[in-house]
Amino acid sequence: MSAKAHILIIDDDANTLASLARAFRLSGHEATVCDNAAHAQELARDGHFDLILSDVVMPGKDGIALLEEMKNLGVASPVVMMSGQATIEMAVRATRLGAADFLEKPISTEKLLLTVENALKLARLEQENRDLRRRVGRHQLVWASPVMKSLMTEVERVAASETRVCIRGETGTGKELVARTLHEKSARRAGPFITLNCAAVPAELMESELFGHEKGSFTGAASRHIGKFEQAHRGTLFLDEIGDMPAPMQAKLLRVLEEGEIERVGGDRPIPVDVRVIVATHRNLEDQVRRGAFRQDLYHRIFVFPIVLPPLRERVEDIPVLAEHFARQVAEQNAWKQKNFSTAATEQLSRYAWPGNVRELRNVVERVMLLSPGDEIDDTSVRHALPQADSAALDGDSARVFGGASAAGGGSAGSLALGSMTERVDAFERETILAELKRHHHHMTNTAKALGLERSHLYKKCQHLGIDLRSLRKEED
Repeated sequence: MSAKAHILIIDDDANTLASLARAFRLSGHEATVCDNAAHAQELARDGHFDLILSDVVMPGKDGIALLEEMKNLGVASPVVMMSGQATIEMAVRATRLGAADFLEKPISTEKLLLTVENALKLARLEQENRDLRRRVGRHQLVWASPVMKSLMTEVERVAASETRVCIRGETGTGKELVARTLHEKSARRAGPFITLNCAAVPAELMESELFGHEKGSFTGAASRHIGKFEQAHRGTLFLDEIGDMPAPMQAKLLRVLEEGEIERVGGDRPIPVDVRVIVATHRNLEDQVRRGAFRQDLYHRIFVFPIVLPPLRERVEDIPVLAEHFARQVAEQNAWKQKNFSTAATEQLSRYAWPGNVRELRNVVERVMLLSPGDEIDDTSVRHALPQADSAALDGDSARVFGGASAAGGGSAGSLALGSMTERVDAFERETILAELKRHHHHMTNTAKALGLERSHLYKKCQHLGIDLRSLRKEED
């Protein structure tokens, strides 16, 4: 066997235990022996074994019953059964219960080691597949709405080209997932996918992050640093929140896009890079260009093919499938039992306005998985998991104001009845943020988590909505 394994051997015969343990140890593996099913069940439940080798016929509980109980307990280790009184029916039953293989005694050492090696290889392959599915699931676009179907048609069309794409949408709508999908459906899929959030990098470090630096090029540059453009060579570079890029860096980015080469900070030669650049923003770039906050020539370079990602409130049909998807994700990541949403719970989720969009929904699903005591998630658990300020958004016609794009033209908005859809959304967001701030005693990190927002974005939201944080703290004091 190529890798060291820890194997649990279960047999009521002391000589068999000794010989099998010796064979495994001589092959460089660790063996734990056990002579009864009850003790074996405790060991399998409490310890981690790479493989379990069990006899079938034993006093008291036999190996088949032990196998069934271990699978019910969630023991993931592969199990190989063995018996000196084997029958076809016995082997079939063991296989149906999840046994990796069935061996007939007496077993030659060569056959035993080969069988165990194959079982371990299969278990490793299955684990790798689970890990791969988990990684893919985290970056999977999930949708059911017509508006997303139309958007995905656009994504398919532009992915195969080298066209520069600008993804627009509110924070938390899934702009990075769209960028990843563009990469994975492109000819560059075998290359790297590198991301940089322009809003999260201090202005003085932006050039080094994008283009890299040479050792000693500035104070603290103790070694050479390879920037995002070089890391993304022959792949895709996703620049999120491009609207927050400092003005000096906009000029340098434009030069790279025009010439296809970068120069590290402190470097003395240009370095060619083959990178497809995809950008995203929640800002109105046209307005920034008019105000002189964003370069017009760079705007025309990056704004070749716009993809507008709608907020979650405008694609209500996606909420149930996203909720189920996130519930499966959360259950797998935490080794929890899978839970489904009741019809009432799904309706409750669909009536909420989701100011934090898909990111907020993901956080609420994780919260509700913890709150829900049974196998099914009910509407009461959902109500408790949602921010407390949302009674206006969860009852009557006011919920419909935010339920979809078509709702903006009709229906009563109740206490939130303002002149335009934008004003209505701003009023709802302000009301929600104020209530969450109060609930969390103006602790910004906890409030941001509850709303499914990044802390920096919450500060920007408060500034945009005219929420004076210092005045609120003084009022509470």
